[in-house]
Amino acid sequence: MARPRHVLNDWRPEDPAFWNATGKRIATRNLWISIPNLTLAFAVWMVWSMVVAKLKLIGFRFTTDQLFWLTALPALSGATLRVFYSFMVPIFGGRLWTTLSTLSLLVPAIGIGLAVQNPDTPYWTFVMLSLLCGLGGGNFASSMGNISFFYPKAEKGNALAMNAGFGNLGVSLMQFLVPVVTGVALLPIAGPAQLSVDAGLGVTAPVWMQNAGYVWVPFILVAALVAWFGMNDIGSAKASFSSQAVVFRRRHNWIMCWLYLGTFGSFLGFSAAFPLLSKTLFPHILVLKLAFLGPLVGAASRALTGWVSDRFGGERVTHYVFLAMALGVLGVLQGVGAFHADPSFPVFFASFLWLFFWTGVGNASTFQMIPAIVRSDMPRLMPDAAADVRLKAAEMESAAIVGFTSAVGAFGGFFIPKAFGDSLKATGGPETALYIFLVFYVSCVALNWVVYGRRGSLLHVAQATPAKVTAE
Repeated sequence: MARPRHVLNDWRPEDPAFWNATGKRIATRNLWISIPNLTLAFAVWMVWSMVVAKLKLIGFRFTTDQLFWLTALPALSGATLRVFYSFMVPIFGGRLWTTLSTLSLLVPAIGIGLAVQNPDTPYWTFVMLSLLCGLGGGNFASSMGNISFFYPKAEKGNALAMNAGFGNLGVSLMQFLVPVVTGVALLPIAGPAQLSVDAGLGVTAPVWMQNAGYVWVPFILVAALVAWFGMNDIGSAKASFSSQAVVFRRRHNWIMCWLYLGTFGSFLGFSAAFPLLSKTLFPHILVLKLAFLGPLVGAASRALTGWVSDRFGGERVTHYVFLAMALGVLGVLQGVGAFHADPSFPVFFASFLWLFFWTGVGNASTFQMIPAIVRSDMPRLMPDAAADVRLKAAEMESAAIVGFTSAVGAFGGFFIPKAFGDSLKATGGPETALYIFLVFYVSCVALNWVVYGRRGSLLHVAQATPAKVTAE
């Protein structure tokens, strides 16, 4: 139970006087504590993408198919956990749940550090640890839902974009940091380098693969302590699971799941698939030294472009995002040698960076849309309710939908690498998967325009008649 001083019983972010006097300061503090906790969650969630790539080199005798499943399982478990995490903040409170969910990352982090030191560690142990890495993926849903309660509508898109964007940086940070820390005796508890890896030219070098897990432990502990002592619970943001489960009956929930699968699902799937796909298609390129740039671009664009959707409308930005992503897929096709062209790594690499950039912009724009859609639909759903009752209901449903759509979107982390793998296995190239992605992005353009972008759509009507939405 939160101490009374941590509970905000009077929270009115839509009241300009309250917001400017105290609200903004408190919301900003909670946001900047939330961000490093989410960054660590993403780092632990995706750490297997780097660990698995080196298991054979340090003596583990797993098949390629077994390694693929170890890479895919964190995305599956993380996406599944997000469904449940979506509803945790209104039940337990943001402060307590952020602390507990961050501390849970210690389990896979320490487990990885122990397991990789012995080549005789059974495969089922790695399967369990791979699934436990999904704890980091689950954190995103609760973190975004929590931050959504703190901000007014006018600033919600940018706040969510910053939380998610800097949180997404955990992927890039991990891909950059793990190769560095596994090459040194970083921690006293790490132990000796009992394994070695071929460093090229017939030379072997010591490797401390356990550091890939251990390096996160002190940061997890510090971040959890800061969350416990520095964050707040919002008293009015309490609700049972049953009261939040109404979102499963909202058609806009499922529409936004489809759109967010196209943005965040693409970011996560491309992050997982890009290194292996590049290494397979362009084996002469030292791709692993460049792999972190894609997630870095995607995370940065998400963090820095939230204001664009707040200013111009998420539905408008989302329309151009999917058009740009369709164009990016055509660029990748050109780079891999489709359209009777010669394969070109510069074209391939530049097109993927283009895709990563627009996934970040789209991640921000789709999340900006959700609160606006829910608030615009409340007069229809609750025609006899007072304005304050509608507002509270909209805040609760928005947070639940934000979390649930993030769960569905995370499945892209499994489906995209699987699609590339199946395409390569069936045809020898990635073209089939890319054409499927192209069709999917076109469907997102059409769906977003028909439901939200065209004249007469829900958001356009709401923007033209704000008084009917916000006042009685």
